Amino acid sequence: MSKPRPPDMTAVRFLARHAAVGILAALVFGGLLVATDIGGLRGLAAADENGLLYLTLLFFGLAVTFGSAAMGASVMALGRAPHKK
Repeated sequence: MSKPRPPDMTAVRFLARHAAVGILAALVFGGLLVATDIGGLRGLAAADENGLLYLTLLFFGLAVTFGSAAMGASVMALGRAPHKK
């Protein structure tokens, strides 16, 4: 009887790498939103006692959105040949 083979983790690593890129993009985007104070976001968060919670939820939502979008785009692009000129 042969030993069971460990599962191939190539797909998991592929998705995790693209999710990490999306999360990094979300952190940069969220940081720019707060740094530039678009719509008074930084001022609103600083003025409220729960401002840190609001910013945490903002960054979490951005990370989920950008991470899943990066994973989805990478999966949809799997079957395509690289663009050649």
